[in-house]
Formats: sequence, structure tokens, C-alpha cells
Amino acid sequence: MIISTELEKIMAEIVTFGRKMLEDGLTAGSGGNLSVYMRDVNIIAITPSGLGYMEMDTDDVVLLDGDGRAIRPGLKPSSELGFHIASYRARPDVSAVVHTHSPFATTFACLRMEIPAVHYLVGFAGKKVSVAPYATFGSDGLAASVGEHISDRNAVLLANHGLVAIGKDLAYAYNVALEVEYTARIYHQSLAIGRPFILDDDEMDRVIKKFETYGKPSVA
Repeated sequence: MIISTELEKIMAEIVTFGRKMLEDGLTAGSGGNLSVYMRDVNIIAITPSGLGYMEMDTDDVVLLDGDGRAIRPGLKPSSELGFHIASYRARPDVSAVVHTHSPFATTFACLRMEIPAVHYLVGFAGKKVSVAPYATFGSDGLAASVGEHISDRNAVLLANHGLVAIGKDLAYAYNVALEVEYTARIYHQSLAIGRPFILDDDEMDRVIKKFETYGKPSVA
């Protein structure tokens, strides 16, 4: 197949953000996965199964159609392809998925404890980060669970597994994963010292509204 300039850019981004996951401590080894869905041409670009991020090149990125069928010869896609597809089907506004095994978020996932609004930055994910029930990795059950729980938020913990974050593009989805990990760390530290105060839903509504223009340049 002919690789367009835009697709080349996305494949390079997947390699770059895969390495960033290691650098930022969001995973270890070949754990986690990333994908981008080019909806206009019905192409999903996703990390391959079992290949370390430091060894990965753009040619290793797996290309599939929106139903998960390979559109060029290559490596096997991530074992979690199912929940990437489920996320895209549940959220037509989303074009990127980032799955991490970040330590603090995964700690709460293993405790099956949601991450509440202990810090306003949880607003990048929603009013809180809830926990999707456990299902074996790579299974249809896990895909269905993620699709159900990601429908009204930008991140969800996977019980005894990790975190899924979504966004309009890979940079946004990755930032959601970073902010959730930061909030999880703050929550963990707060619980170790005492009883943290949690922001109420009204305040989180205001925060989420402000995030619609957060980081965008404006004229004074």
C-alpha cells in the first residue's frame, strides 16, 4: 500500500510516544500500547505485540482497517486491539488510545479503588477515574468492558491491569494518561498522611468547562 505523508507522521508519533511511556515511567518493557484511528480513511495504526519500544521503528507499526483487518503485511497487532476498537466505536469524537501500566494508577487499579477529584487535574479524565471490572488481557470481555466504561470519560482504570486514556489525538490522550498518573500519585501520598478532601461535582463541572480552552493561545 502507499503510505501517505499524514500516515507516516502518525506512525512516527506512535514510535515517539511509545518511547516516552518508558521515559516518563508509564510502563516497563513492552507493556502497554498505543493507537491512532484515521477515521477519514478508516485506518488504525497500532503498536505491534511484544516488541520493545526502544527497538520499534515506524515500519513495525501495524496498520489495520476499522474492524481490525490487516491492510498490509507485518507484525501482529497489540493483544489489546479489541479494546482500542471498542473505544473508537464507543467514542466517535476520539482518534487516539493510550494504554499504560503506570505504577500509581495501576496500584489503585489493583486495589479496585477509583481515583476521585483529589486534584482538579483529574478533570482531564472526567470527574473521577472509575474502575472497569477485571477481565483477562486481550479478551473480548475486556474489550466490551472498556467500551462500556469509556463512553462518558477520557480515562478508566482496568482492575488488576492498568489504565486506558483516550483523546482527540495521540498527544492529548498521552497527556490524559500523564495527568491521571500524577493525580494517582497525589492521592496515594494524601492517603498515606491523612484523609484528603475531595472536590465536589459542581467544582469539577467548572474545571472541565475551563479545560475546553486550556492551553490554547488567546488574545488579551
